[in-house]
Amino acid sequence: MLKNIRVRFAPSPTGHLHIGSVRVAIFNWLYARHNNGTYLMRVEDTDTQRSTKEFLDSQIDSLRWLNLLPDEPIVYQMSRLEEHKKVINKLLESGDAYPCFCEPEELEKKRQEREALGRAYKYEGTCRNKKYTQDDLKKPHAIRFKVPDNLEYLEFNDLIRGPVKIESDQLDDFIIMRRDGAPTYNFVVVADDIFMQITHVIRGEDHIPNTHKQILIYKALNSNIPVFAHLPLILGPAGNKLSKRDATVSVQEYKQQGFLADALFNYLVRLGWSHGDQELFTREEMVKFFDFDHVGKKGAIFDIKKLEWINGVYIRQSDYNSLVNAIKELGNNYLQELEKIWSQEQLKELFEQYKQRATKLLDMVLDIISLHNDPKVLDLALVQKWVTPNSIDLLQAFLQELNKTSDLSHDHLLNLANNTVEKFNLKLVNLAQLLRLALTGKIMSPGVFELIKILGKDSAVNRITFLIKSLK
Repeated sequence: MLKNIRVRFAPSPTGHLHIGSVRVAIFNWLYARHNNGTYLMRVEDTDTQRSTKEFLDSQIDSLRWLNLLPDEPIVYQMSRLEEHKKVINKLLESGDAYPCFCEPEELEKKRQEREALGRAYKYEGTCRNKKYTQDDLKKPHAIRFKVPDNLEYLEFNDLIRGPVKIESDQLDDFIIMRRDGAPTYNFVVVADDIFMQITHVIRGEDHIPNTHKQILIYKALNSNIPVFAHLPLILGPAGNKLSKRDATVSVQEYKQQGFLADALFNYLVRLGWSHGDQELFTREEMVKFFDFDHVGKKGAIFDIKKLEWINGVYIRQSDYNSLVNAIKELGNNYLQELEKIWSQEQLKELFEQYKQRATKLLDMVLDIISLHNDPKVLDLALVQKWVTPNSIDLLQAFLQELNKTSDLSHDHLLNLANNTVEKFNLKLVNLAQLLRLALTGKIMSPGVFELIKILGKDSAVNRITFLIKSLK
């Protein structure tokens, strides 16, 4: 076990939290917990045009829901702008950075000319050794980092990918502060990671091209270089980068659809990490087993059917109070609606019955709400599939037996149903599907005898009677 591990999750509040981003948070959290380390969060809010409080609140709520809030107060990048400028000045004083007075339009023209020839553009170093005065610094200028001359190549060891190497001539003197005074991404992440004492940077593989530049800045600042781990991307079914066309990408949307937090957490952990053939884990097991030796290099295919299966398992494992708390997270007053139309005793029975088939909590809740209302409109396709010339007589025969009894136990109702179908030389399924249509208006539901008990005799009789009249 490593000591004093400090990791960070660093989202930008320019949208709702993406499932790819939250998987990064999960892997950071697991690595910290596995090593008794510290899990931190930094909000990278320097994009003032796109960053909003609404998105920030949404992201924090998603992390709260998944139990991924940080161990220390959140660091906001915008609040550190003055500190960033001090670090820029330090690099200028040490000669590791210099002001660039080149006009952006002229640089863009040169870039286009190079690209037209099929060649990559590199800054020519026009201002690299140019002497300047304090008066010169009053003119519009950017700040560039001076890539050392004596490098043949740059290399770092990635916990997932091993050595990652590039030739030094692939880098030019890159901008670390724009002409408008805004620091660039590659600079501020280094400055902030040093401030936060980050020991391990765990992020998506799309950040690999930035890493060599960032390491140069660490070295120029005489700072410890963190260990890097770059996670494979989450891919769509066709092997492309996951998009909204492939699946829902917002954590909030999964929450609103009725996916449980622990189920989504479990599924995202298994996208890229494995522990044998085990699919379902408690958080304690994840923390115990997690390491980067079993994180793959290839992108992981997102499979909504597998997520629904895992969610169904978690729903079935949830007790009444856990389901109540999960329904509260759905919002839209669903819990109040349920408690208004059903007693607590009925709700407990309904939850127990409906969770056996559920894959999404919202669908289960809506089915339980709709069950309260007598079916008034029947799906003709369903009716035609299950209705036979004997259906009315079959339902009337069962209805007569139901009217006679006060025993609504499962075994007694099953016995009544079996006796009824025997008289018509039919199978139990023929009656059961008709009863489902009568009780719910659907052919997929919990057991019909359990529903009769929950609804009560009067309601069940009325619903069966309505179906009989509808079939005549």
